[in-house]
Amino acid sequence: MASRRLLLLCLAGLVFVSEAGPVGEPKCPLMVKVLDAVRGSPAVDVAVKVFKKAADETWEPFATGKTSEFGELHGLTTTDKFVEGIYKVVLDTKSYWKALGISPFHEYAEVVFTANDSGQRQYTIAALLSPYSYSTTALVSTPKE
Repeated sequence: MASRRLLLLCLAGLVFVSEAGPVGEPKCPLMVKVLDAVRGSPAVDVAVKVFKKAADETWEPFATGKTSEFGELHGLTTTDKFVEGIYKVVLDTKSYWKALGISPFHEYAEVVFTANDSGQRQYTIAALLSPYSYSTTALVSTPKE
């Protein structure tokens, strides 16, 4: 139980630290942050795909990218494009672990969420990865002008 609390505390701290964002860059409305729980470091080069649910209930590709040396992915979209809707963020965890020589249990981790249904917001989706588990959380905030 204590290890689970520590894990959740670390994940919460990860989100709050990442909220500061890179100095001098405008705040993007959707950011992804990934941490490797085994090595205790940012998860670098994790492939990220974002989809938006269409009117016919299918998932349409919305954005893609890879996490940086800081385990972050900024610039996935703009405020104009990130409209109200249901989105899915998919992290390619299998490829990440395989590149480190580890055989993981999960093929991927995904987070499905409704965005901007109460007005324009900024979303930070954070994930803490290990080969046999993952945990996600989100920080949703009102943009500061």
